[in-house]
Amino acid sequence: MFDGFDEATIDVGETTIFIRRKGRGKPLLLLHGFPQTHLMWHRVAPALAEDFTVFCADLRGYGASGKPSSTKDHAPYAKSAMAFDMVRLMDMHGLRRFAVAGHDRGGRVAYRMALDHQDCIERLVVLDIIPTGEALRRADARLALSYWPWSLLAQPEPLPEMLISGNPRAIVENALAAWGTDETSFPQAVRAAYVEALRDPRTVHAICEEYRAAATLDFAKDVEDQRAGRRIGCPVLALWSEGGPLDEWYRDAGGPLGIWKEWASRVSGRPIRGGHFFPEQNAHDTIEELRSFLGAGGG
Repeated sequence: MFDGFDEATIDVGETTIFIRRKGRGKPLLLLHGFPQTHLMWHRVAPALAEDFTVFCADLRGYGASGKPSSTKDHAPYAKSAMAFDMVRLMDMHGLRRFAVAGHDRGGRVAYRMALDHQDCIERLVVLDIIPTGEALRRADARLALSYWPWSLLAQPEPLPEMLISGNPRAIVENALAAWGTDETSFPQAVRAAYVEALRDPRTVHAICEEYRAAATLDFAKDVEDQRAGRRIGCPVLALWSEGGPLDEWYRDAGGPLGIWKEWASRVSGRPIRGGHFFPEQNAHDTIEELRSFLGAGGG
């Protein structure tokens, strides 16, 4: 699935980050979400590597990346810490400026990078998210019931860890089946890899800590940024699932674009068919949108 990609595990200081890398042209970092790993880009990354130098990374705590010990306040799994991992990763490759695209949890790391490290991020793509603070501030029964990880995984340990570890296959199968994407979009080898990752108790705990950090530290950081008037300076592309929750829930705010325009001055985007995991079901449109926004040939 990643023919010709180099593999490496990079020490970024507090932890290690696993990457696959290929291509020429301007650098592009791709970040995954839950319950996935960098493998979610298996249909997108090879095509983009024709135009860009593509880095597919496992977030800290996920996949083959390191799982540093957490603390009572969950700070090691705040998006600011995860964002700094990625800035250091790219810097260690001699790349001070680059584009980043993130889906789901990876999108939350990506926009935190654009806020905390504005000089580093040339262009930002966020896939099927609105900012964490916005999502939690607007949360209602629809979010709690549709996207259960927000509330379940943020509960105090060890209950969420025990539930995931008790049947990791059920966790993965529910997510892949329930969030609007055709189940045939996920090759069996990819499904098996997602399940296998959740068999590691350290990974399960790290993921739960990431959700706990989102509900506390990340939310507070977003509120602080809004009060201070901080905005994302680079161009932003927001893509979301056509007919999905983001397409339906936030119409009173002008939809996802209306919300992102409160966070950045230069925002464009549209819905894409294919459910929450549209990079896997609808790789063609995802690739075309990224190429158009980022510039074919990396320009």
